[in-house]
Amino acid sequence: MIILLSPSKSLKKSKSPAGVNPTLPAFIDKSAALVKVLQKYSPENLMELMGVSRSIATLNVERFAVWSKQFTEENSHPAILFFSGDVYSGLKASDFTASELGYAQEHIRVLSGLYGLLRPLDLMQPYRLEMGTDIGLGKSKNLYQYWDESVVTELNSTLDKTADRVVVNLASQEYFKAVNTAKLNGRVVNIEFREMRPDGLKIIAIYAKKARGLMSRFAVKNGVKDVEQLKHFDLEGYAYSENNSTPDKWVFVR
Repeated sequence: MIILLSPSKSLKKSKSPAGVNPTLPAFIDKSAALVKVLQKYSPENLMELMGVSRSIATLNVERFAVWSKQFTEENSHPAILFFSGDVYSGLKASDFTASELGYAQEHIRVLSGLYGLLRPLDLMQPYRLEMGTDIGLGKSKNLYQYWDESVVTELNSTLDKTADRVVVNLASQEYFKAVNTAKLNGRVVNIEFREMRPDGLKIIAIYAKKARGLMSRFAVKNGVKDVEQLKHFDLEGYAYSENNSTPDKWVFVR
């Protein structure tokens, strides 16, 4: 079983825990090629490309300017501890033991506009580049095309080492589009989180994002290896709803 997550825009520096060896991203050369293109952008260009404020654009111009193919614990941090958005507040990886981080390294992958696919302990230099950003490189007209073959090949290689060949999709729609499911050699289980409201069940983005992290945390803390075990997920009041689910779309309600 492999759990797929989206990255977050917000970052928080965090060193590798004692006794845990960080790893390197699989596609450093491809990331470097993207950075080389992005280094030509001015703050004004990035504002237009990314649809962000001047301050965010300026920050990322500075980040891309110093980005290096040499990853060290001074210029980079483990991805699972560096991301700090809603998903990662639910995941709360800062309290994972060494063995739990080992489980995460084996079973969790993070899709990324700059890095393609990250393992939790892969070192990552700070960046902002959404997967849906309309930037081309070579024959690729956008990041989906740029990462298409790399991501699905890496996922298939990882699935080859699993018993059930299941991908649990806890990523956003924007990021999961980077996975070429036609070439994926495994089953995809999509997870949905809904809230009970007077007018029916609703998906509320901020709660759904945190719940994706909570389910990942549940998997880590319980050492889940059989996807069916995820139906027992019950953190913060969620429960599996059989009536609202299908074999490949599982709905959890609170």
